[in-house]
Amino acid sequence: MNAKEIIRLLNLIPHPEGGYYKETFRSAENMITPEGNQRSVITAIYFLLENEEKSLLHRIKSDEMWFFHQGEPLEIFYIQNQTIKTILLGNNLEKGEIPQARMSKDTWFGSRVKNGHGFSFVSCTVAPGFDFLDFEMASRTELMQEFPNLKESIEYFTAAE
Repeated sequence: MNAKEIIRLLNLIPHPEGGYYKETFRSAENMITPEGNQRSVITAIYFLLENEEKSLLHRIKSDEMWFFHQGEPLEIFYIQNQTIKTILLGNNLEKGEIPQARMSKDTWFGSRVKNGHGFSFVSCTVAPGFDFLDFEMASRTELMQEFPNLKESIEYFTAAE
């Protein structure tokens, strides 16, 4: 199965951060976040990146779990302690890949298909549940001011302003 077939069969749509997605679950139960907002307790999506597509740097106000399904390994890049860290999401444990990973709330992160060819098909769950009101795309200018030592990575994982 290729990326186009997965996109078609699962009715994935373009995601604002890049790639394709479809929400697959939103709990009926709600909670109040520490900021005082009402959110579903948990949400889940399918997410797919193909070839040189990338998920631009963004952050959300909830923890997010990533689960690898098929395709090429997915490189998740995130900013921590003034440096870029990488998680390799995949099934080849002997090569340092892991089948699931957690991204902490309020962390700037993005992703891409390792080596830039093929596709990565994953799922993500967010708790408290995802809401686009809690989604922030990175500003290249603002991140460059905050992390001048990460210029190359910020340019790669942000849109030109």
